Amino acid sequence: MVKIKDVADAAGVSTATVSRVLANKPHVRSEVQRRVMEVVQKLNYRPNRVAQNLRSNSSKIIALIVSDIENPFFQRVSRAVDDAAYEQGYSMMLCNTDENPAKEEAYLNLLRDENVAGVILSPTRQTVDNLSDGPALQMPMVFIDRRVNDLDVDNVLIDNVQSAHIITSHLIEHGYRRIGGLFGMGSTTGQERREGFMQALKDHNIKPATELIKYANPREEDGFTTTMKLLEMQDRPDALLTSNSLLAAGVLLAIRESKLQIPGDIAFASFDDTTCSQLFEPAITVIDQPTYEIGRTATELLIKRIQDPTRSNREVVLKTKFIIRQSCGCIKS
Repeated sequence: MVKIKDVADAAGVSTATVSRVLANKPHVRSEVQRRVMEVVQKLNYRPNRVAQNLRSNSSKIIALIVSDIENPFFQRVSRAVDDAAYEQGYSMMLCNTDENPAKEEAYLNLLRDENVAGVILSPTRQTVDNLSDGPALQMPMVFIDRRVNDLDVDNVLIDNVQSAHIITSHLIEHGYRRIGGLFGMGSTTGQERREGFMQALKDHNIKPATELIKYANPREEDGFTTTMKLLEMQDRPDALLTSNSLLAAGVLLAIRESKLQIPGDIAFASFDDTTCSQLFEPAITVIDQPTYEIGRTATELLIKRIQDPTRSNREVVLKTKFIIRQSCGCIKS
């Protein structure tokens, strides 16, 4: 491996001069700068970034920690974070927790030890409850998708309660009364969307069918098994709402397995506008989240926090889009 001393010897200068050239510091003659850079290219010298970070107590790497890398929501967010970070001269490191708080804590410890510049995190419920006791607050942080109160971090969110209220009200206004709901467990997101769902029923004077309202792991297989049980009930739901696209995929598989038709036998609506929701026949009514904007906004806030650690916290609540398609149909009177 080529070392900085090799470059210095080949260029006939000191290692300190090589460091100043590589850092683009002033007070280095142009002829010396040119000679050093020619040697750097000739020897293919790569600076030791770990050592540089230790010396400067900073890095140009930000980390994104997501709860499920297979979730299309987080795939879009990660693309936005990577784009925005690259534009500002940063690189992105992606970590996946599988909604496992122990794994999440291990990543937070690792990132602190690796001296990353900052972290964008979609936290588990347990992390939200115990964050003040862990390593996270020793790093600049921005939370996305899940609300965290009373901590020195920025938040980028949508209004989950209002969005769930809107899409549930749409089902009710189309005549559905026995409405089931599948909500992701392990996060504030699922809880808030369930809250909006229940409030919509209350506002329309509908008694909730509690046996049809379930928390499930936000995965396709859990959406499938939970929905199959609902559809096997003697008095099955006439409509279903899911709180994310992975649960939605499981619901659609279960409806097909049960040989039911949408919306003729059962209506369906969901959060997240994926390719599946657009191409499924009939197309699915959804709450479309501004996923790219969430990632970009979070990255911009994080870099501002890195540059000014003392600035006041911000909570950014982005607007969702309600897209009405054919999956809810109309109930005949």
